[in-house]
Amino acid sequence: MNISGWIQLLLYIAALLLATKPLGLYLCRVLDRDGKTFLDPVMKPLERLTYRLTAVDPRQEHDWKRYTGAMLLFSLVSMLFTYAILRLQAVLPFQELFNPQKLPALSEHLAFNTAASFTTNTNWQSYGGEGTMSYFSQMVALTIHNFFSAAVGIAIAAALVRGIARHTAQTIGNFWVDLVRVTYYLLLPICLVFAIVLIGQGMIQNFKPFASAKLTEVVKAQVEKKNDKGEAVKDAEGKPVTEEQTTDTQSIVEGPMASQIAIKMLGTNGGGYTNANASHPFENPTPLSNFLQIFSIFLIPSALTYYLGRTVKNQKHGWAVWAAMFLLFFGGVMVAWHYEVAGNPNFTALGVDPADGNMEGKEVRFGIFNSALFATITTDASCGAVNAMHDSFTPLGGLVPLLNIELGEVVFGGVGAGLYGMLIYVIIAVFIAGLMVGRTPEYLGKKIEPYDVKMAAFVILVLAFSILGFSAWASVSKMGLPDPVSGVLTDGTNNNGPHGFSEILYAYSSATGNNGSAFAGLTANAPWYDTTLGLAMLFGRFAMIVPILALAGALARKKLIAASAGTFPVSGPLFTSLLVGTVLLVGALTFVPALVLGPVVEHFLMHAGKLF
Repeated sequence: MNISGWIQLLLYIAALLLATKPLGLYLCRVLDRDGKTFLDPVMKPLERLTYRLTAVDPRQEHDWKRYTGAMLLFSLVSMLFTYAILRLQAVLPFQELFNPQKLPALSEHLAFNTAASFTTNTNWQSYGGEGTMSYFSQMVALTIHNFFSAAVGIAIAAALVRGIARHTAQTIGNFWVDLVRVTYYLLLPICLVFAIVLIGQGMIQNFKPFASAKLTEVVKAQVEKKNDKGEAVKDAEGKPVTEEQTTDTQSIVEGPMASQIAIKMLGTNGGGYTNANASHPFENPTPLSNFLQIFSIFLIPSALTYYLGRTVKNQKHGWAVWAAMFLLFFGGVMVAWHYEVAGNPNFTALGVDPADGNMEGKEVRFGIFNSALFATITTDASCGAVNAMHDSFTPLGGLVPLLNIELGEVVFGGVGAGLYGMLIYVIIAVFIAGLMVGRTPEYLGKKIEPYDVKMAAFVILVLAFSILGFSAWASVSKMGLPDPVSGVLTDGTNNNGPHGFSEILYAYSSATGNNGSAFAGLTANAPWYDTTLGLAMLFGRFAMIVPILALAGALARKKLIAASAGTFPVSGPLFTSLLVGTVLLVGALTFVPALVLGPVVEHFLMHAGKLF
């Protein structure tokens, strides 16, 4: 834990603090349908035209049921649109321009998984981006979803905040207006600027076919022999036949990368244009691009806490929520950084310098600190972009990104999703505080009643039910990939023991939490995994949003009551401490047994000399 890392961490925190208020004020104007912004001369005519073309009355607000219905309808139609493009990418027009590599269509199960993934802002990838997606699929099917899914998340957060701020009201906003304004006034302009900055750092943006480079050394390897149909050839005993393959060239990825990476980070979408994600030198060319990418992940979620305080007319409350998020983030960075610097004692016994720490799975350009920081940030938020392989972290270093997701990614979190997730914990914290003093819980002048607590509890239970349920099923079902020799279905993991269990647990945590990062050890592109992971993504997104919007509607209808001596304050160190404690106790304890069976057991076995 060197001075360079501390300086970078302090710079990151300072930059985040400086940007929170200005962007928060701008969000207040964007999320107010009558708000004035400096982009009005350009965007206002486009906004009005959009309403005319879609027959939307921007003055008509929705109650929570209509808001929910509009959100679900939009998500369904956009998901079907994406599925169709992925299934048809090999036969769409202008193949020479948009599919120069002649990439085939995706299978039914992979197209479903990918469509569900990008609709829900998960961006989980059961495929390698550069070897699977055409330029058209990257730009239209995926990048458009990156904008829309991010805008939906911010819209839901705005609806909940309006529900908290309003009283004796029946409406919480207009979904279509929120979607349009967030896209036009926030995401499009900020991503345009960010994409240009990334191009300036060396990130590619073109429509060229993949380049080919001559290798300085010829590579030879034994690979499975395939017949004309692409099937593996087997001998009389049923074993695969191998042949020597000689490789003297390397394919170098090209395409419209910067435009996708900008919204991938700012929209906390994650995923990667390339299979190596943000460790690829094209996706993350320089130390500055690395800093800007992790800064962009937290930028909008951090500003939304200021929007919360401004809208409910209690700015101290907004900063208290920010402080709770920051403390959880800081703790996660310290733990991950510490254990990655400590390294693996088994390697030290073999003569590896303990000062080198654990560099397995990390880019030497970024090193241990930037890898630990990136992993913590991307899983605090529902981003999923990675610049190191979490599968190669030490057991307790890898526990941090896993636990971050299982907390609900409320530590700043995804754009919108982090705020509305943390507000659920606020409701629970206020409820607990009320029980401790024997009073009816109150939150910003409103009584928290049984219905409100039930909706909040339902959100927490959805996360646990999906993650633990699917993980348990996958651990015992062995319905992943067929063994190449016997044809028997396996569980798809690359490791056995507790590490293999962590790979499965991480996959369903990432899917349900709409994160999208992977432990990198699970082979998930199989019908069963693609389908169940896709279902977990949809369940984790929409089964949580519906009760959150129901809670927004209930809060908006409540009357304000006067504060009294027994009213629990929702600002200051006491409230922040209670909120952090609630997140850790309610969120973390749910998953302790599963975490003990995975990374905790592996940690002790590692010190006993056993590796997986």
